[in-house]
Amino acid sequence: MAKLIEIHPTDPQPRRVKTVVDIIRSGGLIAYPTDTSYAFGCHIGDKRAIDRIHRIRRTDKKHNFTLVCADLSEISLYAKVDNWAYRLIKSLTPGPYTFILTATREVPKRLQNPKRRTIGLRVPDHALVRAILEELGEPIMSSTLLLPGDELPLTEPFEIEKRIGHEVEAIIDAGPAGIEPSSVLDLSDGSVEILRAGRGDVSQFA
Repeated sequence: MAKLIEIHPTDPQPRRVKTVVDIIRSGGLIAYPTDTSYAFGCHIGDKRAIDRIHRIRRTDKKHNFTLVCADLSEISLYAKVDNWAYRLIKSLTPGPYTFILTATREVPKRLQNPKRRTIGLRVPDHALVRAILEELGEPIMSSTLLLPGDELPLTEPFEIEKRIGHEVEAIIDAGPAGIEPSSVLDLSDGSVEILRAGRGDVSQFA
């Protein structure tokens, strides 16, 4: 059964953050809140964790995983970013957006879209996520906590524990999150394509 770890959402306790990071580093799968909804999170490139997320969410290999990054310097390490795309990303981060970009060699192939070799990246505006990323020292591999048959992501820790407590190593209880996932913008082909309109305002790109 998952370990339920209560952490303050705006003033996260360092010792509890370290416990979460230790679980990630040891190959564990966590459920954690972001600035949009709850998400699955694990160590970058962990094949076992990837397979578990696919099984829980019943997704195929075309599913786009997201690297949750601390800042723009990490985005440029894991994705090829043109000047125009960099300026756009800078204007929208930190915030509720996921950007689809062409992956660099730093990204394990199993995380990339198998045909397009792209990867999703985002920089959330959430103090707890920033604290986890700072302690971890690298991005978290992430996927929205949206279960098969559900129209909206899970948002309450007690509900997450009830539904998938036997499927993950830890659930981070920082209070309820939102029900809207991030907006997804594909920047990989030299223009902006809206793949999903979520919490982030996309009216300027419509």
